[in-house]
Amino acid sequence: MNAEPRPALANAARRTDEGLSRVTGRRRRSRWIAAAELGLISSTFSTIVSQLFAARIGRDAAVDWMTVAAIPARDWAISAEPSWSAVLTGIAFHQWADFSWALVFFGVLGRWTADLRPATILLLALPWAAFSSATEWLVLVPLFPFWQPLFTLQQPYWIGLLVHGTSALMYPLFARLRWKRGAAAERDIRFTNAWITGALAVMALLGVIALFGSHGYEPPWMGRDRDADQTYIRHMTAHHAQGIELARIAVERAQDPHLRKLAMLMVASQAGESRIFENWWLSWFDTEMPDCSTEERAAMPGFLTQAEMRQVKAAPADRFDAVFVETMSKHHMGAVRMADRMWRSSGDPRLRIMAHAIRHAQQGEIALMHDASGISAVATAVRNMLADNVN
Repeated sequence: MNAEPRPALANAARRTDEGLSRVTGRRRRSRWIAAAELGLISSTFSTIVSQLFAARIGRDAAVDWMTVAAIPARDWAISAEPSWSAVLTGIAFHQWADFSWALVFFGVLGRWTADLRPATILLLALPWAAFSSATEWLVLVPLFPFWQPLFTLQQPYWIGLLVHGTSALMYPLFARLRWKRGAAAERDIRFTNAWITGALAVMALLGVIALFGSHGYEPPWMGRDRDADQTYIRHMTAHHAQGIELARIAVERAQDPHLRKLAMLMVASQAGESRIFENWWLSWFDTEMPDCSTEERAAMPGFLTQAEMRQVKAAPADRFDAVFVETMSKHHMGAVRMADRMWRSSGDPRLRIMAHAIRHAQQGEIALMHDASGISAVATAVRNMLADNVN
């Protein structure tokens, strides 16, 4: 009598297990679908914000996208004037990376993150941005799998942190993407509604600021010493002009194809920075930027004499690369010293931020001219971000 119900109980248990399995499968699929949707949203948001905000802190967005494109595309992406193909490749690669980090956070780690509330996700997303940007900057790009030191030596870590942080700010929307109608707490709905509104407002505000900036109306100068900031802008602009002239010689004459591409990057980055200096000068001081005098040029650290420039131009083909590396290293060392002084000054915060990036990039280019790679390149980049290590 007691043995007969057992098959029925077993069938019921099996049906229960199958039902739970289907529910678990649906939850897993919904988690991955929402993670993919969130990845598209967060990567697009960070791309737009990065593009609009770059020039406000002294970054040429096109050059930065070109540098990112060089991670997978290597030297193909580098040119003296960033091409649309390189810029779009850089944007696509950035979005793929941001998309992948969202999949890891909500898909791979979804067992622990997928059911969190929006405010909790936000608290975890910002440390995640620090972790993911550091992992890229220290390991994934310069070591395995890309083995491309240019990105880490050219861009200080905080640039990637800002980009990843911007992307992570969209992570609280993940919960919204998974909710079924009526399944969410009212306060969570209010939170995400406010978050979406805030994100749209930020993009609109940055768009307006960028539009005015493109017409020469940047936010006003905020430094303490007007003369010191003006002197720095004038001197660095003149210093960059000579650096561009020197790099263009290498673009034409360098025997090593990689050195030729690095010279193109120098032209692109310094030309972009010079345009930003000129725009800031006109916006902040409402006058044309005066040229530097002969005496000022002679007193600048690393500024080359006419004889030194002629020596580079006249160098025989089999000696050109060595002469260029030696001369450009001297020129870069001077720029690093000037940028380091600005970074440590009480100048306009945007000038100081830009100076820190220049100090890092030009030390990195010295290392790249001497074939830095692997762990030594990473160690050099870390040191360069913290101090002037070439003077």
